[in-house]
Amino acid sequence: MMTRKPIDATALGIMVVFCFAMGLQQIALKATGEDIAPILQIGLRSAIAAVLVLAYVVIRGKKLQFADGNWKAGILVGTLFALEYLFLGAALHYTSAAHSVIFLYTSPIFSALILHFLVESERLKIVQWVGILLAFSGIAVAFLWHGEEAAEMQPNMLWGDFLALLGGVAWGLTTVLIRSSKLANVSSEQTLLYQLVMGALILLGAAAWSDQLAINPTPLALASVTFQTLIISFGGFLLWFWMLNTYIASRLGVLSFMTPLYGVVLGALLLGERIEAGFLYGSAMVIGGIVLVSGHGWIKQLLTKRRAALKPSLKAE
Repeated sequence: MMTRKPIDATALGIMVVFCFAMGLQQIALKATGEDIAPILQIGLRSAIAAVLVLAYVVIRGKKLQFADGNWKAGILVGTLFALEYLFLGAALHYTSAAHSVIFLYTSPIFSALILHFLVESERLKIVQWVGILLAFSGIAVAFLWHGEEAAEMQPNMLWGDFLALLGGVAWGLTTVLIRSSKLANVSSEQTLLYQLVMGALILLGAAAWSDQLAINPTPLALASVTFQTLIISFGGFLLWFWMLNTYIASRLGVLSFMTPLYGVVLGALLLGERIEAGFLYGSAMVIGGIVLVSGHGWIKQLLTKRRAALKPSLKAE
């Protein structure tokens, strides 16, 4: 059995770049939304990435399994994936990229809360309950503490924030279904294919139904679609699963908190988005809660090592 490594300098460097790219995702969608609708971008990137992932599976000689009926859960997971991005695409019409990335990345809170009641081994510890309480308090602060200037500039910001939060709920439900269904026994490539194929079908269908198929092929719009496809949906997947197979997953999950931080900073720097005090405080509470929920094992281990290191000195005294 392969032993996964603790986080080292290589893993930290990769995660810094990976989280930067993931944080840039919403910025690119928002910046090019006038040239190509976000749901159309995500639908196109899902379709192209599905072909690339299938080619990767064939080249690597891996097999897809359907005999156990996992395709039923796969269709549902793919539908939840599409809903996540339908909510995100709609949210970006009403709220800022910074707000959307923070609320979207509340997903670990929802998945941890639901898994607590479904899987005995996923019971939440006291520290995690504190994290959930902190995160939900942060959501309330970020929701309700809006300055007058921000409200005037984006009068429907609250609705956009709520849609992004629904995207986080859909993402959390996706994680729960993958962990608690037959998909837990299939390859990560097959699970991703279910998501990409269903995402492409539903999102492109939604774009056609809502008359959002128009494309203004500006260099920035084309660059965004290329970035979304190759870096986010295809390259990001390969990198992330390599990291999960190499390093301890819980510690990678803690480091992923950098993504919403990047989203907030990049939104301010590249899009000129205003960061209100309430949103800043709420975001800090949400991210802190996510770290407590996702990284409780790591935190416990660090505290245990700290106590062990202090024992010799205490005895010497």
